[in-house]
Amino acid sequence: MGLLLSRPSIQYKQQVLEYKNEFIEDGDDLAGTSYLEEYDNYEEWMRFVFDNEKENTKHTEVTASVFLAIRENDNKLVGMINIRHTLNEYLYNYGGHIGYSVRRTERRKGYATEMLKIALKKCRKLKMKKVLLTCDVNNIASAKTIKTCGGVLENEVPNDGRLVQRYWII
Repeated sequence: MGLLLSRPSIQYKQQVLEYKNEFIEDGDDLAGTSYLEEYDNYEEWMRFVFDNEKENTKHTEVTASVFLAIRENDNKLVGMINIRHTLNEYLYNYGGHIGYSVRRTERRKGYATEMLKIALKKCRKLKMKKVLLTCDVNNIASAKTIKTCGGVLENEVPNDGRLVQRYWII
């Protein structure tokens, strides 16, 4: 299969913009893209992403790193993943350390599992001993991915009229 988690760069500008448009057109959640849907300018989004990795310039409540999941054999963007270095109260209850998404046309090919496995290695390099992942109770594909990567269900919690499953990976 062969995926590489790459930093956002100008090289991938067009692919990221196409990715964003695909998700918006499909009505899908741009999970793991660090507010990409709020940016019309790619360079401004990149600046936001890189600033948010630094404790002294971050724009959100927690420091985070965003990666593009690039298929190595054709250099195609198939997904995006966001690693949050710490958790605030909301993330602890509902969001977790990692958010990710995969293009609709690339789903059911094992990419989410491969992305998560690589991201978990990055979490270990960040000295994270336990990693929290969450998904909606009806997101069976995401739950399967999390379990395949070692996730153990702790509980289910209500959030805005939906039920969120909370999994820990040690």
